[in-house]
Amino acid sequence: MKKNKISASILAANFAILREEIKSISNSGADSIHLDIMDGHFVPNISFGPDIFNIIKKESTIPLKTHLMISNPERYVDAFIEAGSDMIIFHQETVIHCDRLVDYIKNKGVKVGVSIIPSTHESVLEYIYEKLDEILVMTVNPGFGGQKFLNSQLKKIHNLSIMTSKKTNIDIGVDGGINPDTLKECAKNGANLAIAGNYIFKGNEYKFQVEELKKSFKTEVM
Repeated sequence: MKKNKISASILAANFAILREEIKSISNSGADSIHLDIMDGHFVPNISFGPDIFNIIKKESTIPLKTHLMISNPERYVDAFIEAGSDMIIFHQETVIHCDRLVDYIKNKGVKVGVSIIPSTHESVLEYIYEKLDEILVMTVNPGFGGQKFLNSQLKKIHNLSIMTSKKTNIDIGVDGGINPDTLKECAKNGANLAIAGNYIFKGNEYKFQVEELKKSFKTEVM
């Protein structure tokens, strides 16, 4: 049976007190920290690069997962692996030879995930999912935090859960508009990993926010 997990999207943190934020989220019960790297090309926003990542790495006591929401991710994979990423997630839509990049990352001894945006059909992963540690379903159109969850993605989550049912080592993650209510619906359809930013960091007690999300997994899968 898959373990249910919460990953905190650090993009929603207060960067004026970043070190304190990292320490707080590391002690919150979250399973990992999710880092959205955006270039202003693949998504309409810019975030940060390896330098900020290095600060986060020094302060974090939980795994760091780098989500490359960028064009040509193969050019930057090595920089984030060398910086200490525990997992690299890239978008299926940004590469021609998806399997080649998956193999390259895995051969570096790092876990790998592939993400798909709302308009991408889950069938594009049928030929490669067995190699993956994570499939990340974007439940909003990526680029900005605070967007409304897209219910249209629930069927995709359900289909991916069926596709990967014999592979308990593959996490089915959801990212975008995640709160206890939307996560409950995702969990019903087979998601076992939630990436949450605004919901976690809007509160003063991150441990409470994480615990509330984890409660949402206690539901019967469809």
